[in-house]
Amino acid sequence: MIDWRRSARSDAHFVREREWQAAQSVTLWVDPSKSMAFTGDKGRAPKSDRAKLLALALAVLLLRGGERVGLAGLAQPRSGRTQLLRLAARLAGEDATGEYGAPDSEGMVSHGRAVFLSDFLGDLSAVEAGLARAADRGVKGALVQVLDPAEEEFPFDGRTIFESMGGTMRHETQQAGELRTRYLARLAERKDRLATLARAVGWHFTTHHTGQPAQSALLWAYGALQGGR
Repeated sequence: MIDWRRSARSDAHFVREREWQAAQSVTLWVDPSKSMAFTGDKGRAPKSDRAKLLALALAVLLLRGGERVGLAGLAQPRSGRTQLLRLAARLAGEDATGEYGAPDSEGMVSHGRAVFLSDFLGDLSAVEAGLARAADRGVKGALVQVLDPAEEEFPFDGRTIFESMGGTMRHETQQAGELRTRYLARLAERKDRLATLARAVGWHFTTHHTGQPAQSALLWAYGALQGGR
């Protein structure tokens, strides 16, 4: 590793320094819960479709860069084109379970990286526990909250019946418009809490809604992972 050209011009020997980068293992968790099946417009894909699209697109970028990518609880991190086909098959065949999802840490590699894609509308203690498990393994990563525009804007008024996607919760009101201010305040509090939980373990957080181009969230997530090296 001696730099002979530079050493020839001096009485000292100079050694080349090269940065060695090993392939990283990235684990993706895509929320499979029933709440992710929501869409506020028949012409707009549900949140689950956008989350899966982002996961696969992110996997393409990472695999092209020589990284190993896997799905929490479904596929161990591996490299290569075949792995992408495996990830697509796993996501396409996954059935919705439960009202809200809890991050799965199965398959995370110590000191690797991870991305959680979810609406994060369930119990935040489950998210906190998932982040704690990741932190215990030295895993860095990002939370990508995927919401429908209707969940961001609450465009409801008058008599409205709200029902969870799994049918276990139901609320009827004659004055939906009067709930808007309180709803938006609660949503803002939830986002702040998610951002705080992420920062506490050195992770990143963003919110993306399905009315936006997927590219912006994809580039953000990829950049967040690169910064987590």
